[in-house]
Amino acid sequence: MHKITLLDGGMGQELLKRSTREVTPMWSADIMMHEPELVSELHLDFIHAGAQVIILNTYTATPPRLAREGQLDKLVLLHNNAKAAAKQAVEKSNAQHVNIAGCLPPLVASYKAEACLSYNESYVIYKELVSLQKEGCDLFICETMSSITEAKAACAAAKLSEKPFWTAFTLADNTEQLLRSGESLEEALQAVLAFKPNAILLNCSQPEAITASWPLLQNIKTTADYEIEIGAYANGFKSVEELYPGDTVAALDARKDLSPDAYVEFAKMWVEWGATIIGGCCEIGPAHIKAMSKALKNN
Repeated sequence: MHKITLLDGGMGQELLKRSTREVTPMWSADIMMHEPELVSELHLDFIHAGAQVIILNTYTATPPRLAREGQLDKLVLLHNNAKAAAKQAVEKSNAQHVNIAGCLPPLVASYKAEACLSYNESYVIYKELVSLQKEGCDLFICETMSSITEAKAACAAAKLSEKPFWTAFTLADNTEQLLRSGESLEEALQAVLAFKPNAILLNCSQPEAITASWPLLQNIKTTADYEIEIGAYANGFKSVEELYPGDTVAALDARKDLSPDAYVEFAKMWVEWGATIIGGCCEIGPAHIKAMSKALKNN
């Protein structure tokens, strides 16, 4: 049986459920700025549920997103607050072996690859994010990568940190093994393999799309010229097609059929197929992580 590393779940959607603030395009960064105690409490809830890795709440705190909202001057503050909230949660939990992951997300918008910047522009910004986060994290996750160009830029910057880093791709909501850009997942995996990430994952995609693409992950694991882990953390959205740059996530609906027990069935299947890193993304909360921790406790 594999030894499983359990990630946390989706921060943004869960924070919105707990917050009294109106939803804004800044999403989780707005709550980081105005209700930082909620962030630390949620990190703690995920740790108590069994998460061994928590991700910094900086997903929407990127220079392009903040500049669009006239909040670029808050960049350093938001990152410092996020690091403090994660550290506080780990210390308060008294848990052993909980790692903090730095977050290298889509710089302009989730899911819309056409909004991605050029490689050079992206690389410069990702280097800045690495610099802001590296003293407060144990590893980096280049997550929700919807295009090959953005993934390569994030990986190149993460590698400069000299810390372990993982790369996670988001897939089209179908079973065609494509990124949301329409590019081949197989090509994307080969492109980032050159940077030698410690793990390659599929994230913020429907679990069915992840399952359909799993053979490509298995192939990478068996053919790479170094030891690499594979894994997944799916979302619970019905669809993300309605979300555009500058919109709010209020436009998206959660699935009603992805209960903790239902999600566990996907997780168990991925683990059976070689996954060693499992977690959740948007709409996957502490209850889902707790159910996975219980179900996978013998792995």
